[in-house]
Amino acid sequence: MYTDPDDLKRARSVGANAPVEFAAWRAFQDAVDREDGAVPRRYRELISVAVALVTQCAYCLDVHTAAARRHGVTAEELAETAFVTAAVRAGGTLAHALMADRLYEEHGH
Repeated sequence: MYTDPDDLKRARSVGANAPVEFAAWRAFQDAVDREDGAVPRRYRELISVAVALVTQCAYCLDVHTAAARRHGVTAEELAETAFVTAAVRAGGTLAHALMADRLYEEHGH
């Protein structure tokens, strides 16, 4: 199996091999996970789930789905977030198709 939830336990050992970078990443993550931002934590977790769906990171999906539930996100909100994410991702595909159409024409000249 390529992904294993136990891999998340390796973060500290991987970080020990790059302590400066790991400390900076942790500080950034702590800022993003703060409770006192203008964006409520439950929305931050829904955003994180949406990004995890797009990047297809199983570990992020696991961590942020659990955090979303802890912060009061409902199953209905999670489902709607998934469909909003899918629609926006599809829009990105269409946007690139429009560019491909233009490039196709330009390469014909």
